[in-house]
Amino acid sequence: MRPLPLKAFAAFAALASLSGCISLAPKPPASLLTITSTTALPAGQDQSSANAATIIIQVPAVSQALAGNRIPVQINQTSIAYVPKALWVEPPARLFARLVSDTVAAKTGRVVLSVSQFRADPGARLSGELRSFGIDAGSKQAVVAFDGSLIRDDKNVIEKKRFSASVPVTAIDANGSAAALNQAANQVAGEVADWVGK
Repeated sequence: MRPLPLKAFAAFAALASLSGCISLAPKPPASLLTITSTTALPAGQDQSSANAATIIIQVPAVSQALAGNRIPVQINQTSIAYVPKALWVEPPARLFARLVSDTVAAKTGRVVLSVSQFRADPGARLSGELRSFGIDAGSKQAVVAFDGSLIRDDKNVIEKKRFSASVPVTAIDANGSAAALNQAANQVAGEVADWVGK
């Protein structure tokens, strides 16, 4: 094996010394964002499928724009940007599914089951697509839109309904966007719960 030429060795050594100084990953924000339910079961309240209807709430499908942990901003009909320095603690679809689960349990009295529990006690099933969970730059509003698909207890009929809520955003930054999206998501979750419970 031939030794490296002196110039090649010097270049390799320079690259190796720089590798400790260069980071290709963006610097994480000081805090991560989340949403919380304004309607939730009180701590310690018992629930039982023996005397209450059950439901499973699946994580909704999303477009690629919502597949990550960032907040999309619709600039125009064909352009999307992201709110700088704003990251959800987990993808919006999971945050929204948990919010809907909390709201449905509190408003309808249904017992929300996991997928594994659902096999033992089949009840209603809620799935769908989270169409929007971001900011519309033109109207300066946070927009949450969900297309729900519901199969009620022991029925083979699928009901579908679109839910949407828009809330003005004070500033298109991390805190302003998250607060407005939290409010819009709670409005949609409440309407979904009313639909499930009727």
